Amino acid sequence: MSALFTPLSLGPLTLANRVVMAPLTRCRADADHVPTDIMAEYYAQRAGAGLIVAEATMVMEGNSAFNGREPGIYSPAQVAAWKKVTDAVHARGGLIWLQLWHGGRACHPYFNGGAQPVAPSALAITGDHTHTPEGPKPYVVPRELSDDELPGIVEGFRQAAENAKAAGFDGIEIHGANGYLLDEFLRDGVNKRTGPYGGPVENRARLLLEVTDAVCTVWDKKQVGVRISPLNSYNDMIDSDPVGLTRYVAAALGERGIGYLHLMRADILGVQKSDTDIVAVAREAFQGVLVVNVGYTREEAEAAVSTGKLDAVAFGHQFISNPDLAERLRHGKELSLPDTTTFYTHEARGYIDYPALSAA
Repeated sequence: MSALFTPLSLGPLTLANRVVMAPLTRCRADADHVPTDIMAEYYAQRAGAGLIVAEATMVMEGNSAFNGREPGIYSPAQVAAWKKVTDAVHARGGLIWLQLWHGGRACHPYFNGGAQPVAPSALAITGDHTHTPEGPKPYVVPRELSDDELPGIVEGFRQAAENAKAAGFDGIEIHGANGYLLDEFLRDGVNKRTGPYGGPVENRARLLLEVTDAVCTVWDKKQVGVRISPLNSYNDMIDSDPVGLTRYVAAALGERGIGYLHLMRADILGVQKSDTDIVAVAREAFQGVLVVNVGYTREEAEAAVSTGKLDAVAFGHQFISNPDLAERLRHGKELSLPDTTTFYTHEARGYIDYPALSAA
């Protein structure tokens, strides 16, 4: 049997295969950040993945960064709506985790009642802009969080973990990647603060680890994952030592015994590169399940799993237009290409209308 389609134990759970659906922001929640009925159908269509990681979801009100239409998990209405999603996935035999997220400096006043975004340091995202109904708008300079505000951030994640459990998820993934708040603290290109949360990597990783410890009081530690992207320059990010960052964070998370580390192995924009294989670094430092993402073909994914370089591969955009991606990969079927113009719209078109192929 293909290694990619062997079961994988993840604490109390057993994944039917090692094809993971990466978290994909699609902006189909309503204006109050409540998941919609088409979201339940969308995720249910993709229940053949060994594990679905649902999209970046706001842990606290007032931190929108995606067209004002990303989902939240802080209100009773949101919890109830997510319960429809998890029920739909479970009805089709799938497993689904929720990615908990704070947008940090990538948030924009336009979507948050004029509120200034927050970050580890007062540095704006440069070289890019956010998209609004009024057209593109530049990112603003965020407000630097004080140390005494950070326990409130940790509590926001902890409460969101409680809410995710009430919504019927099978686990949670902490979003420590792609230039959002926890990643902003991790990387020295953005974190310029002093004190216990700035300076050496041990301090910069403190907030992520405090969040991890907090959510592990809510969930079995094996039902907690963390995603990091030490090389990804998206959202104007960089780090002076991505290899050292990977090694430290992976080891610290390994000591905590969490279920998985989800590693983005490369820069999706091709700016920051490494002469060292960060997948190998993470594999050596982290003893749990290693999930890796970015640019895998079926053949490379199969080879990586079969040789033990990693335990599962997360596929992103392929899942948008191939709801039955796992079966297509299993049977060597052709993959459909997505319509990029519908990635962040709010309609069913380009979302739940991609057909599945018969595996026969």
